[in-house]
Amino acid sequence: MLVYLCSFSQSIFAKEFTVTAEDNLQEVLDTSQNGDIITLSTGQYLGNFVISKQITLRGEKGSIIDAQGNGHALVLKNDHITLDKLTIVNWGNDLTEQNSGIYSNEKIDNRKVIGLVISNNILSGDGFGVWLNHVTEAKIFNNNVEGNTKLRSADRGNGIQVANVTHSHVYNNETYKTRDGIYVISSQNNLIENNTMHDLRYGIHYMYSYDNTVKGNTAYSTRAGYALMSSRRLTITDNKTTDSEDYGFLLNFITQSTFTNNHIKQVWTKPDNKVLGRDGKGLFVYNSGYNTLENNIVDTAEIGIHLTAGSEKIKIYGNSFINNPTQVKYVSNKKQEWSKDGRGNYWSNYLGWDMDNDGVGDAIFEPNDGIDKLVWQYPEMKMIMDSPAILILRWVQKQFPVLKPPGVKDSYPLMTPHFSEENLKRKKFAIARDSVTESLQEKKL
Repeated sequence: MLVYLCSFSQSIFAKEFTVTAEDNLQEVLDTSQNGDIITLSTGQYLGNFVISKQITLRGEKGSIIDAQGNGHALVLKNDHITLDKLTIVNWGNDLTEQNSGIYSNEKIDNRKVIGLVISNNILSGDGFGVWLNHVTEAKIFNNNVEGNTKLRSADRGNGIQVANVTHSHVYNNETYKTRDGIYVISSQNNLIENNTMHDLRYGIHYMYSYDNTVKGNTAYSTRAGYALMSSRRLTITDNKTTDSEDYGFLLNFITQSTFTNNHIKQVWTKPDNKVLGRDGKGLFVYNSGYNTLENNIVDTAEIGIHLTAGSEKIKIYGNSFINNPTQVKYVSNKKQEWSKDGRGNYWSNYLGWDMDNDGVGDAIFEPNDGIDKLVWQYPEMKMIMDSPAILILRWVQKQFPVLKPPGVKDSYPLMTPHFSEENLKRKKFAIARDSVTESLQEKKL
């Protein structure tokens, strides 16, 4: 009741007013009252500004907050602050000082800041775009964050960085030319959804976080679309990554997580950056166990999926591995069965048959053998892969299974690839479009 009365009281005395570039913006912010709505009219607002009241700050078209190359552009020091339709440029590039366009890094009365809303803003600068620490129930959406490609990737800040953030929603943002698009560390129970990240190191980067959902995001032109590290109980679904150089998805010490309906396409190391052992990997699973990978598509990666360093107790089924020169690279001394309840994965290089027409191959698929493992150890062997000696070794290994080293086996390989909901919609649209085109052509004839 007391909270309601305080809120009602604030709404009674709240004011809406417009300031100009000639006004002292910091003085206006300091003298404002909780609930006020302040609109910036067209013009440049030079300097570094601190917001300590629970207000809404929004911009008209042509209004620009310019930090003049130093420090933070806006520092938030209260709950329930809304920043909307602002253009913020030219903040500092000192990453040690966490220079940011929008910065919130203080607790209030030893608790997290509540209810920040950061929406519809355009940010362009050297350091971090949005930096939130010790925040809960925030909404960050419809923002556009651009970095500076004149700086080395390592010297740029991340587009959106959230640390110790809980129960928040980050969605419909576009980040590009920063270091990482969205960086999440030590944060729980958040939803990262429908964001677009491109021309950067990692699209989404997770560290030391759990119980988060990453859904419907798109990454392209990155070194890794999604780099997920030292986290658990993540739900990663319906995401896309294309044109990555090193990894589509990088899983490093990820446990108890599910990866479903993600689409990875074109993961290939550029010729100029090619060195021994550096290959584009659709899925790279390192020291990660007790996870489920289901209904994902890995299309045209140098290596479809690479498991190593004790990545075991993983359920892998219903996935489609398409046009990958090396479908699986599995480095371990234990066998793994990649199917569940009679359903395995689709392999574009599977040469088996389906005599009973149930959609499942009648012959077991084993993507790797002992010769493959030798090639991984001694890459120069690739020169003799088609020699009679190698063919004989493969034949001997097949005839005497006791000589076969532990590896991956798919006992129920699928005969057709899995398509996501969106791919099916596109396919249906293409069929309908072609049908209409044919009908029009027939009428013309």
